[in-house]
Order: sequence, then C-alpha cells, then structure tokens
Amino acid sequence: QLVESGGGFVQAGGSLRLSCAASGFTFRFYTMGWFRQAPGEAREFVATVTWGGGETSYTDSVKGRFTISRDNAKKMVYLQMNSLKPEDTAIYYCARARFQYVRSSGSASDFSSWGQGTQVTVSS
Repeated sequence: QLVESGGGFVQAGGSLRLSCAASGFTFRFYTMGWFRQAPGEAREFVATVTWGGGETSYTDSVKGRFTISRDNAKKMVYLQMNSLKPEDTAIYYCARARFQYVRSSGSASDFSSWGQGTQVTVSS
C-alpha cells in the first residue's frame, strides 16, 4: 500500500514536500517513483529513486527544482518541490516498481503499485 500526503495550494515560487508511506512489501528492494497527472492530460513521469537511494532521475521540466529521496528505515519516499510553477499543478502519485532491484526509465509500465494521489495546485 502507498499513501501520499503533503499536497496543497501554493503560490508560484513556493515550495511543497510530498511524502509517501509504504507498507505491505519489502520497501528497500524496490525503485520508487513519482508521477503526476494534470486535468485532461496523460500521467507523466516526474522522478525516480533506486532501491538504495543512490541513483535518481528526473523529467527535464523539474530538474534543479525537485528532489526525490527515500528513507528505507521509515519506508518513506519524498518529493521536495521548490520554485513551483502553475504548470506543476496536478495530482501527484507515488509508485512502486514492478520488479525488485530494477531501475526505471520513467515509463509508467515499469511500476505496478500506485497510491491514491495528492493534489498540488500552484497559483500564478
């Protein structure tokens, strides 16, 4: 199970930190990711972090602004979002990779478990 929190309403230039609490599987074995979906748009890759936290990847539009991290002891994954823009407005989803010890290229098909999402709204 994956449960996101930390979404909300923020003005452009502001920051939010999303959290995702994991349970029901061996968290430290899996790559984790964040995706987002804006109204009328397809679900979009945001960031991934490998099972040990040593490798991260980001979509180009968030590089330098967002940071993904994880705490394997707490079974948590985070997304620190700075310098937020109105185009970052979306529902943000936490996801677990389909297989253990496998990196992701950012494709949604690499992930098999999803949270319910948390809304992020950035006003101009």
